[in-house]
Amino acid sequence: MKVNDITTHSFGTVSAKTSANPRTLYPHQKHAMANLDLMNKGGSFSTLVVLPTGGGKTYTASSWLIRNALDQKKKILWLAHRQMLLDQAAESFQAYAYKEIMPHISSFTYRIISGDMNHDRMINIQKSDDLLIVGKDSAGRNLKALDKWLKDQKEIFLVVDEAHHSTAKTYRRVIEYVQKKVPVVKLIGLTATPFRTAETEQGLLSKIYRDGVLDHQVVKNESGIAYEIGLKNLINTGILARPVFEQAYTDQKYGESLGIDALRSIQELDELPTDIQQEIAKSAARNKLIVGKYLEKKAEYGQTLVFAVNIDHAIELAALFRKAGVAADYIVSDIRDAATGVRISREGNAKKIEEYRQGKLNVLINVNILTEGVDLPQTSTVFLARPTVSTILMTQMVGRALRGRAAHGTDIAHIVYFIDNWNEHIAWVNPESIFTGSNEFTDSPTEKRDSEVRFISIAKMEEFASILDDAIDTSKLEAVPFEKRIPVGMYNFTYVEESGVDVRRPVMVYDSTKAAYEELMKSLPDLFESFGQKDNPDEYLPEQVLNEMEEQCRETFFTGEMVPPYDPKDVISILKYYAQNSEAPAFSTFADIDRKRIDVTEIAQTLYDQGLGGRPRSDYLNKLWDDRDHNMLSTFFGRKIYFLNAVDIEERKIAYPGIYEEENNVTYGKRSLESLSLAEIGKIDPGRERELRDEAFEKSRNENGEYVCAHCGMKSRSRVMFQVDHIVPMNRGGKSVPENLQILCRKCNGLKGDKL
Repeated sequence: MKVNDITTHSFGTVSAKTSANPRTLYPHQKHAMANLDLMNKGGSFSTLVVLPTGGGKTYTASSWLIRNALDQKKKILWLAHRQMLLDQAAESFQAYAYKEIMPHISSFTYRIISGDMNHDRMINIQKSDDLLIVGKDSAGRNLKALDKWLKDQKEIFLVVDEAHHSTAKTYRRVIEYVQKKVPVVKLIGLTATPFRTAETEQGLLSKIYRDGVLDHQVVKNESGIAYEIGLKNLINTGILARPVFEQAYTDQKYGESLGIDALRSIQELDELPTDIQQEIAKSAARNKLIVGKYLEKKAEYGQTLVFAVNIDHAIELAALFRKAGVAADYIVSDIRDAATGVRISREGNAKKIEEYRQGKLNVLINVNILTEGVDLPQTSTVFLARPTVSTILMTQMVGRALRGRAAHGTDIAHIVYFIDNWNEHIAWVNPESIFTGSNEFTDSPTEKRDSEVRFISIAKMEEFASILDDAIDTSKLEAVPFEKRIPVGMYNFTYVEESGVDVRRPVMVYDSTKAAYEELMKSLPDLFESFGQKDNPDEYLPEQVLNEMEEQCRETFFTGEMVPPYDPKDVISILKYYAQNSEAPAFSTFADIDRKRIDVTEIAQTLYDQGLGGRPRSDYLNKLWDDRDHNMLSTFFGRKIYFLNAVDIEERKIAYPGIYEEENNVTYGKRSLESLSLAEIGKIDPGRERELRDEAFEKSRNENGEYVCAHCGMKSRSRVMFQVDHIVPMNRGGKSVPENLQILCRKCNGLKGDKL
């Protein structure tokens, strides 16, 4: 039989249910809806609704929108960044479409759109669609497909799920596009973690969500939050379960010899190196402990979610659980696991989740999938078999078991976490810490300081290692006073790679680079304009453009002597962040760190003044290193050999002043610097390169202080718009001297290069 049509869940019509809704609203949900009612009395608004994991934010939002948007024949555009979130939103609108909250209409139409094969496409949007549930990338790539749907609309509701992601350029572009097309846009951001990111990203969120409710009054352009409630409040009311924590020590050692790249991977990506992942996954003793721990209290733990490190780990654990007679299976977030190459289908994941919901599985093991937006109320226990440095990921994992008795869950949530022996530089999050303090997502001053010291330490380890390497000449670095080699602050920010990986990047700033970074941050808009990227809708810059922009930054800002030397990767990360957020990252000073406590110069001075040598010297240094409550030396240096070597260097500098000033007993031949390019001069004499560039720019200024292109006359107060050019090219005998240097805008310099 020939089949012409198949049933699809990606679009359809939802009819009003005539029965009564068995689910009642909790007080916090009623409060959130009441505050949204206040917001809804006026025109356009942009606000956040903040409900922690398990607080029912999707149910709250969908129920309110059915009554206040769909029933009033107003359209809804619902945006999210993951396929599972889109499906969950659609399910919520379908499940709670009761006649009691939509008395004026009998039905509404919906359409789910994303790049997933089970969803629809932007081109198929119909003007008659009432509810569009769309993946943000699909919307961002084809905004014009919304035109016919938006045409003639006077008012629209725009929802961003997991709104802490909405600082990304694509989200902002969709929001701005809709705001230009429709007179009244009511923007609602839903999130469990509004302030999960760095301070600069909090500032970006406040620019998007500006309206809130304070003391039962709508506050315009100020608070940005319509309603917010914390984990503790929901636990106290029984809506969330009371967490009971259990520690299980594995006695397994990992990461004792992790290199700088591996530490950065953990710190910046929250990603264990593949070899460590596999070591954990294949650890028979550790896996046996995990399964044994479950079997000890199987009846008490009930249905349990296990978070594993990778697919191999999930497979190993699932096999062990089954061997022990436990109904268990595993799901993963990626189609293909990077470490093992194992392929998993999304359909298979959905089937296993449904089996878990129905109670056919006692244990569901997962890798990075059951964190955001998945509702599994029957879960009473979480096994944390993977470590994380992310407070937010930890909160999301723990939150899977927090459905309380009042929410048809349990009184107690069992949180079982497995503790390994690790390199002390890795600040793994303790799950108990997320329930301490007044704000679940704010570090204490001590935690903030320790975190900063770890960031500095990882940045410095490469430097310490190079000093120990006899094959590398580090005499210039060693000659610099140690205090000057301690960063004064950092730009700490998060951006997303095109692969979808979140990258947390700390860029260390020193006395020698602080002014250069400040100028770079001010010039970022001009830099992007000069490369034609100012209005580029794409969040990801081509690699060639990134490299060219980085070179422009080096020539404009990072010339002259800089110790430690400038790192191009730092600037490329800043450019990636700006491309996504159109904002410069914020600078965090290390003011809370007592720099003297990690400056070994003072320690070396004490050794020298007291004449300590032999056993007394080693006893003194060992005491300083081991006394962790007194100082941060072990955290900063990481390895004792780095600390001891640094002390030796500083002590030699005190005992032998001028040790780094070599006696010159050779008369060398002379080579004219002016015959070299500016970049070549910079490698030999960074100061001279800076002087030549500064002179070229200074003589190009007009009476208004603007720099002027020597060819087309373009003017700007920003140096980043121009490049220093040889009037007579070097391949025609031109020299790198002030009278042969001029500045050209990028366009003119490119045209001149093409002609040559």
